Amino acid sequence: MASETVTVRLETDDDGSDAIEVPRAIVEMLGEADEDTTTVVGDLAMLGIAQQAHALVHHSHGDADAELEEAEELAMDLFEDRFGQSYGEVTGHSH
Repeated sequence: MASETVTVRLETDDDGSDAIEVPRAIVEMLGEADEDTTTVVGDLAMLGIAQQAHALVHHSHGDADAELEEAEELAMDLFEDRFGQSYGEVTGHSH
């Protein structure tokens, strides 16, 4: 019998690392038929980062500074590179 969870390990270029346990059934439901766990979790991570970047720039109190706006623009470019669609197209939310 397969485990109910799967461990996903994350690493960065600067020697940082972490591991998270995720429910196997949820990952399988969220992915396409041929996608592996790492792709599904990577997609979710990119989506989460894009959502947070968007919220920081467009839905926070006060004005975002230029550095934050540039970081959000980069996040949106990386999102579009990964998914082949803009954040607005995927979520139906744009400004």
